[in-house]
Amino acid sequence: MLNLTPTRHAAIEARLRGDLIIWLTTVGPTGKPHTVPVWFDWDGRSVLIFSQPDTRKIRDLTLNPAVALALETRDEGEEVVFFEGTAELLSNPTSDLMTEAYIEKYTHLFPRIESSPEKMATEYTQPIRVGLAKVKAWGITE
Repeated sequence: MLNLTPTRHAAIEARLRGDLIIWLTTVGPTGKPHTVPVWFDWDGRSVLIFSQPDTRKIRDLTLNPAVALALETRDEGEEVVFFEGTAELLSNPTSDLMTEAYIEKYTHLFPRIESSPEKMATEYTQPIRVGLAKVKAWGITE
């Protein structure tokens, strides 16, 4: 995170650890953006996302690793946090990268999508790590 006061850093860090959805925007070969909601894990330095391998976001990232990420707005749209970063497609198996924190964060949602951590690891086999280069935030307490 760049140029954040300790209070802002702590507030954004808490959102990255606790929020369930982050919006990932990739850019296709024609320059058209593609935005999707994804589950994610924040390790304090980067965002980890698991994807099915044959998706538009993976095709886009193969050609252009630049991404934008946005958290859901809060305070009736007055609190906004989004990031710019660079994505890397990882070759590690999802099962090796899925942390206990990730599993705990989404435990209550796995049944909704008729899944489990084990099943997800066999379907969402393309891990994506996003290094954050820039943060833009409004409405976060200074």
